[in-house]
Amino acid sequence: MKGLSTREAAKELGVNLVTLQRHIAAKTVQAPPLQKVGGVTVRLWSARDVEKARKVLAATKPGRKKKSRG
Repeated sequence: MKGLSTREAAKELGVNLVTLQRHIAAKTVQAPPLQKVGGVTVRLWSARDVEKARKVLAATKPGRKKKSRG
């Protein structure tokens, strides 16, 4: 595995692209840094990045999260 796009990493992890992007935005999954490839800015996921994300996602319960009141 040389370098996967975020879409390919999501497929490898067995989650939807939007799900992975939400975890990245919420900072529950640490995404690799952005890189310019052929004039396009992308994230290239290594096998190690995918495995770290897999461990985090395995520990995360699916479904809606309750908002805390207070």
